Amino acid sequence: MVEGAHAEGPAGVWSGSWVAERLGVELVGDDRLTGLLGLALRRNPKRAHLLVSNVLGKHVPQSPSVVYGHGFALGRRVRDLLGAEAAGTAVVLGYAETATGLGHSVADGLGAAPYLHSTRRPVTGVAQAGGFEESHSHATSHLLLPEDPALLAGDGPLVLVDDEFSTGNTVLNTVRALHERYPRKRYVVVALVDMRSPADAGRLQDFAREIGARVDLVTAAAGTVRLPEGVLQKGQELVARHEAAAAAPALEGASGAAAPSSPALATRVDLRWPAGVPDGGRHGFTPGHRAGLEAALPGMAARLAEALPAGARRVLVLGFEELMYAPLRLALALEQAADAEVRYSTTTRSPVLAVDDPGYAIRTRLVFPAHDDPADGPGERYAYNVAGAGFDAVVAVVDSVADTPALHAHDGLLARLAAHTPHVLLAVVPSYVPGARPAPERPPMLPEPLRGPAFSSYAPDEVGWLLQDLSDVTLEAPTEEREEAIQSGGAHYAESLPVEYQPSEQYQELFHAALETSAARLAQAVGAVTEIVLAERSPRPVLVSLARAGTPVGILMRRWAQFRHGLDLPHYAVSIVRGRGIDANALRWLAGHHDPADVVFVDGWTGKGAITRELAAALRDFEVSDGITGFDPEIAVLADPGSCVRTYGTRDDFLIPSACLNSTVSGLISRTVLRADLVGPHDFHGAKFYRELAASDLSPAFLDAVSARFPEVADQADAQAKELLAADRTPTWEGWAAVERISEEYGIHDVNLVKPGVGETTRVMLRRVPWKVLARAGAGSDLDHVRLLADQRGVPVEEVAGLPYTCVGLIHPKYTRGATGADGKAVTV
Repeated sequence: MVEGAHAEGPAGVWSGSWVAERLGVELVGDDRLTGLLGLALRRNPKRAHLLVSNVLGKHVPQSPSVVYGHGFALGRRVRDLLGAEAAGTAVVLGYAETATGLGHSVADGLGAAPYLHSTRRPVTGVAQAGGFEESHSHATSHLLLPEDPALLAGDGPLVLVDDEFSTGNTVLNTVRALHERYPRKRYVVVALVDMRSPADAGRLQDFAREIGARVDLVTAAAGTVRLPEGVLQKGQELVARHEAAAAAPALEGASGAAAPSSPALATRVDLRWPAGVPDGGRHGFTPGHRAGLEAALPGMAARLAEALPAGARRVLVLGFEELMYAPLRLALALEQAADAEVRYSTTTRSPVLAVDDPGYAIRTRLVFPAHDDPADGPGERYAYNVAGAGFDAVVAVVDSVADTPALHAHDGLLARLAAHTPHVLLAVVPSYVPGARPAPERPPMLPEPLRGPAFSSYAPDEVGWLLQDLSDVTLEAPTEEREEAIQSGGAHYAESLPVEYQPSEQYQELFHAALETSAARLAQAVGAVTEIVLAERSPRPVLVSLARAGTPVGILMRRWAQFRHGLDLPHYAVSIVRGRGIDANALRWLAGHHDPADVVFVDGWTGKGAITRELAAALRDFEVSDGITGFDPEIAVLADPGSCVRTYGTRDDFLIPSACLNSTVSGLISRTVLRADLVGPHDFHGAKFYRELAASDLSPAFLDAVSARFPEVADQADAQAKELLAADRTPTWEGWAAVERISEEYGIHDVNLVKPGVGETTRVMLRRVPWKVLARAGAGSDLDHVRLLADQRGVPVEEVAGLPYTCVGLIHPKYTRGATGADGKAVTV
């Protein structure tokens, strides 16, 4: 049972004995090793066993004074090794995620050394100073993102800190990458334990001779792990067997004690974090920052102590992945300020098997979704040895980037904690953004929205376009030229426009047939998503469509609100560009004319969820740059086949006829354009109005055909909305997972070239150089237009059983114009 487990285990039982007995693994070396380390098993194809530190504060809750003391003492030893003069010029580099707090503690012990840790979180606008790979890890790519580019450029010693030194590969990868860019004469490697095998023992000094630099090693203890033959396979079998055991769900937190039904899962504590002090070393942490933090710590600890429930005797301060140092220092200060036993640990990305046995290092495991919109996509995160450890209160410490709806969701971290401790507190440390300055002066007024008939074929009250008119600029380029430039990195897709596809008579007949068939289904989905928005978001929302696919949907939602409730809702269209974010000037205009809290962003459909992520990241950046808050990143869509949002009319992947055409079903407006020579810092993004295509325009006809069905589907739409409002609509991101799988299975290795769903596949056929179309076996008339386009362009359609979408379009990988045949059709390799 979870409740009976105690993370620290009974005295006299080594927390590695369970693994040692079953796999024959031996820990050999200093007498201190078994006190410092336990053993566990993990789901990892490269290394089955995991050395679990008892003094790192990652997997095992430990006294913060013990955790900080080990790092600080190592820093003192490095200072003694280097001498006062060299120590004064040293820079300390820690490894994400496990050693970020340890490295920072070493820097404190060293003295006045600036500190930087690697990160797996890309940060918009921060140049990368380096990167390297950690070969045995479950997540390998490390980035170095110092705010000051000169931080790593000095010639003083570089001190590299990791929790364990095993093969030496990580350190060698780091030093090799940095030495090429910033050569220096001396490196010091610091770790809690040196666990190199005899075969690896000499590699460090061989490498030092190779690069012509001195490399020292400082550790708290040394030894090695002896692994018997076949241990990897045996360990994997053991993991699989225990994960399938009947008791696993209770330990996993997936079906154990239910979380409280109240949405208030945690009591917020305002730390009053000192202005200008970074949350950690992701972008560098200077001696000046350290002084600011030290001065503020007693006050922050007092506020935490005051917020603890009366009589709390055992308290856990729980940090968050790379955010280890700030929670550690808060826990250390709380340990001194509160009349309670304080422990410290953090959540982690690393999946480890939990076994409730005194001889095993990971007794319990809580599982919850990632809540900081990670760059590598959604996934599970873990908190170990928290459940059943008898904590009267848990103080969860996260940075503001991670203070998201997912954190507070019914299956989120706070809910998991609330199921196992009577009191949960939440302290949010502001995420540090390098170079954030007050917004520069801007023109007092941005232009008013463009409206039809001067811009677009829509009626002027249907939508206002927060765009600039680039109709007189030649922006079109042949599809093949655009594809080659985009894939080679020579141009961004938003810097030019594809030549507008002119549909054949046969294709137009397909459009009209599809519209006749699906108009009622579309009308019902429009009604359902509009009712959800009115019920959950705002009684008088401001609809803001993401141009251009979202614009017809926004108009239809506006028409539904008028038809069903007599509401005259404002509706605008704005530009968002993958990799560049949303138009910040459009946000400024909206904030100047409406309450940002009323704004509901609207799109047509989701594919793999790239725009959903783009919008969330862009709004965070906008809050920092402009100080304007309140915009909700949750997008409302007609169809959510990728399971990327909570607000949708349907999750079915069916043909939305507006996806069949380009501008002729979108008000004769092009896709949006963002190019530096055309769009200045005070301009809206641009687009073209194709007035010359008026004779082919089907935009009003599409809207009228769907809205004409509103009366007949009203009751069904209301019922569908009620059913969805009562349902669990938490995004599963299954679309993203499917795209990743397809990208690897087909040897593409770039998710941006995989376009899932009927709408995205159609876009591939009309605007890009298609390679293949994957169609769900048995897909019917929803794919008639895709099959016609594929036939016209010589693109194979491959039926696939069990495809989560109706179809998926694959853009030609590694495209050059030589990859097409003489007839201009895509090759079928």
